[in-house]
Amino acid sequence: MSECNWTRRSALALGAAAGACAPLMRMDAGTPSLNALARAKGMRFGAAIGRRDLDDRRLCEVVRRECGLVVAENDHKWPYIHPARNVYSFAPGDRLVRFAERNGMAVRGHNLLWQHPRWLAQWVTDYDFGADARTSAEALLREHITTVCQHYGTRIGSWDVVNETIDERTGDLRDTVLTRAMGSDVVAFCFHVAREAAPDAQLVYNDFMGWSADSATHRAGVLRLLHDLRTRGAPVDALGLQSHIGSSRGTPQGSFNAPQEREWRQFLDEVVGMGFALLITEFDVNDRTITGDIAARDRAVADYAKAYLDITLSYPQLKDVLTWGVVNHRSWLQRFTPREDGLPLRPLPFDDFYRSTPLRAAIAAAFEAAPAR
Repeated sequence: MSECNWTRRSALALGAAAGACAPLMRMDAGTPSLNALARAKGMRFGAAIGRRDLDDRRLCEVVRRECGLVVAENDHKWPYIHPARNVYSFAPGDRLVRFAERNGMAVRGHNLLWQHPRWLAQWVTDYDFGADARTSAEALLREHITTVCQHYGTRIGSWDVVNETIDERTGDLRDTVLTRAMGSDVVAFCFHVAREAAPDAQLVYNDFMGWSADSATHRAGVLRLLHDLRTRGAPVDALGLQSHIGSSRGTPQGSFNAPQEREWRQFLDEVVGMGFALLITEFDVNDRTITGDIAARDRAVADYAKAYLDITLSYPQLKDVLTWGVVNHRSWLQRFTPREDGLPLRPLPFDDFYRSTPLRAAIAAAFEAAPAR
């Protein structure tokens, strides 16, 4: 199937022909896209796209209208793109890149190494690194990073080089087969190789640290890692703030309180003080424990998102904002953190009928309120 290279007219015709199917998103012709609002302040807006999303014409129409960049939800991750020792599977990731290029969008790459034992390719975890484990591990990482980066060249302008290497419980590097072979050098090594293989790309460390009191250990660990990478001269350009915010881990969160805001600003101040840029890489708002009807839940989601974005977008070092998905029913959260009442979550700016939600309005308002950069 071709990669969503239809026009708005053909997509609308499809919706009309579908009859009982949900309507396409319809917005006033003069309503600026989220990317246009972001660009007016020197930023970009984008979204993660799964491989099934490219077969959904209505979803692709929303992306084409709203986004200036996209990222693959899974298809550039190691288990998908390098599923066996001598096997690379580029076709699904290539399809996303072609879709972006045909629609004038940039592409982010996610990710070259997910330094987490649960998310490494199983064959890597089981790999026999032999007597000289360090040399063998370095060779494997170099081959993977170089092969993937050179395959895409300048078509991918920003890479999450390493993802989630800090254990949120301890603040230390996660223990994996790679750290057992290379020690703490594994992260810096990946960035050096990525710079060689993708000299023009933005190189990002990406993680999910938050602002709550129970994230203090995680934030401190990320700061130590970034300081260590600076000390080692590793070519890290930016920190990716995943920004999976909301109520997944406890009581409903309706707004920041003063201590949370203070802790978050202090963390971001330290990051930018070390010279790193910022990105919001995986934004969504979990309403798992928010009660009330749909309207009340949507208001709570929008209010919380606006509070978070107003703080985070106040930093001029932040240039890109991406949601992790586009429409609610395709969100990863539906599987990972289902509501106890069995109702679908509403974490994204478009609903199951491809209509904009109050969250989209909150994102738009945050862009309009943000300082120019």
